[in-house]
Order: sequence, then C-alpha cells, then structure tokens
Amino acid sequence: MLTATASKELPLSFRLTEDQLLIQETIAEIAQKEFAPRAAEIDKNHRFPRENWEMLAASEVCGLPFPEEYGGAGLDHVSYAIVVEELAKNCATTSVMYSAHVSLCASPIYLMGTEEQRKRFLPPMCSGEKMGAFALSEPGTGSDSAAATCMAELKGDHFILNGSKNWITNGVEADYYLVIAQTDRALRHKGLVALVVEKGAPGFTFGKLEDKLGIKGSSTCQIMFEDTPVPIENMLGKVGEGFKVAMMTLDGGRIGIASQAVGIAQGAWDHAYRYAKEREAFGKTINKLQAIRFMFSEMQTEIDAARLLTYHASLAQDRGEKFTRAAAHAKLYASEVAMRSTVKCVQIFGGYGYVTDYPAERYMRDAKITEIYEGTSEIQRLVISNSLLKDQ
Repeated sequence: MLTATASKELPLSFRLTEDQLLIQETIAEIAQKEFAPRAAEIDKNHRFPRENWEMLAASEVCGLPFPEEYGGAGLDHVSYAIVVEELAKNCATTSVMYSAHVSLCASPIYLMGTEEQRKRFLPPMCSGEKMGAFALSEPGTGSDSAAATCMAELKGDHFILNGSKNWITNGVEADYYLVIAQTDRALRHKGLVALVVEKGAPGFTFGKLEDKLGIKGSSTCQIMFEDTPVPIENMLGKVGEGFKVAMMTLDGGRIGIASQAVGIAQGAWDHAYRYAKEREAFGKTINKLQAIRFMFSEMQTEIDAARLLTYHASLAQDRGEKFTRAAAHAKLYASEVAMRSTVKCVQIFGGYGYVTDYPAERYMRDAKITEIYEGTSEIQRLVISNSLLKDQ
C-alpha cells in the first residue's frame, strides 16, 4: 500500500507534451542518421566524436534546460532526459559526453553560481563553444568524496590547487572543469570547495586516456594540478560548500545516467528485435518462438518501468522538489535493467552476439558503466535506504 508521502510524490501523467515529442523526434532522427553509423568505428578506435558534439551544438541542445537569457533553450528536464535516451539508443559515447556537460558542469554553475558566473560561463556552454566536465573522484577515495586529498589553498585572491582527479568524462576535450577540492583535510566534507578550472591554467595537465570496457570514445582520463592558480571568483558558493555542490550535482547527474541506461537498454531491444525477425530456426523466424517472445516481454516491461522512474525524477527536478531519492531510484533500477536487457540481447543474437560484427556486445559493454559512475549501485541503495529510514 502506498503511504501518503509516496502517493503525493507520484505525478498524475507521463504523457509527453508537443514540445517534448518534437525534441524526441528531432534528436532521434539526427542520432539514427548521423551517430548510429559511426558508433562502431568510434568504439573500435577509441575516438572522441567531436563532429557529434558540433552537430548537437548546431541543434541548440547543449544548453537545453537553461533559461534563454543565458543562451539556453528554456526547456524542461524531461526533455533533457529524452535527449540523453535518444542519443544512448544509438551511441552511448555521445550520450555521456552530452550528459556530463549539461548535468555535471553547466547545471551546478546555473544552480549555485552567482549572476556574474552564470553570464560568464553559461552562454559559451549553451552554444556548444565550450564543453564541461566534472572532477570529484580521486585515485584513492572512490565513493568517499569527503576523503578528497586534492588540496585548494587560498592565497590572496586565488586558490592554489595541488593533486589529481580520476575518471574525468570529456577528459582532454573539455574547456571548463568543476573541481571539488579540499581546503582542510581534518574537516572532511565541511572543508570542500567547488572551483571552475579552465583548460590552459598553469600547472593543469592530463594523464593518459583510459582504455575502457565500454563508452570507449568518451575521453576519460586523470587530470593533475601542480600549483594551479584558480581565481576566487571561480568558486561556486562558499568555502565549505563543495560537498553540497557535489551532492546536488550528482543528483542531477544520476538522472542523466538513468536516461542513458534506458537508452542503451531500448537500443539493445530494438537491435535484437530486428535480428529476431530475420533469423530463422526450426522453420520459423525466432521472434515467433515463445522463449524469445518472453524475453522481449520481460525486457520491455523493465525498460518502460525504468523510463517512468526517470521521468518521475525529472518532473520532481522541474517542480523544484527534493529529488535525491527519486534520482537514486531511477539510476539504480535503470542501470541494472540496462545490464539485464543487454545480456538478453546478446543471448538472442546467439553466437553473433559475441562478435563485433553486430552491435549486441557493444551495448552490453556500454551498459556496465551505468552501474558504476555517478555513484555505484551500492551507493544508490545506501542513498535510498538512508532516505527511507529518515522518513520513518
């Protein structure tokens, strides 16, 4: 039985608006025509698809959920989730490149930045002239962001950064990096600060590109700082509010990854079904076999449920409600659905699912990371359980 708290959080309808349907149709057409044909080559060569970014910029979606006064499109976060999903159906690399830019860098600048910071950073980000990245994880900290050792020492009107950050999506390709650094290790999360660091700053260098299991073209690397000066006017919020910025950023980022996971799962389903309508066994196409039909039924039921959870979280974000638990629900379930669906996709393809001639194995490899970044599935369970116990 639904509790009163749970029931009032549930939206009445998830019927898409005309604007949302239009953006879905537009991005689906671009992704199917332009991005899907390049996805295998991007994966094989570990190549960052800069041309895909430029096409997204030309389509005016790089600032989709931000107000027009900052160069954005002024649309909602459900529309943003739709864009990420349509991209992920066709090229997971492109979806995470886009999602990291919007939800992990531009969004916190919009939400926590001063008016001067918004006017300085957002217009070039919304136009696609500049790309964003987020730097929270470190080589030895993993999910314990309060244990950050990348130090930011305030000297006059600058912070001096020293240390490194790991797993930076958009890596060497980004222009602005939202860096969460520590001002006093003894303070742990209360000492963190959020700084926008610009590419080209003195002492700011890159490590090697990671050779990943999936999303191979997304340019993931370590970044390093050696006495890197960052103007105090590039700080979001106040000293000690870095943890708040990071957690708020991850809430939005989890909706983006949930959307990516839904897209990967739906893309795998679509490929598997096209294959099943052509592949014959025992005198009939395999889409007529009950075992295969049940697999498709289970996959689509879970995908639809994951999509609804993602829209639910997006609507809560648009309404200005607290959406931490909703984002964790969506990210946890959608990422695990993506893994189950892509494994079934490989199974439906049979032997052909295990070779790179077909996209099934790529979808499965791409799906795995959705259970890891923006907080592992274990962290999502922790967030959800803490929220539930707090509510009692």
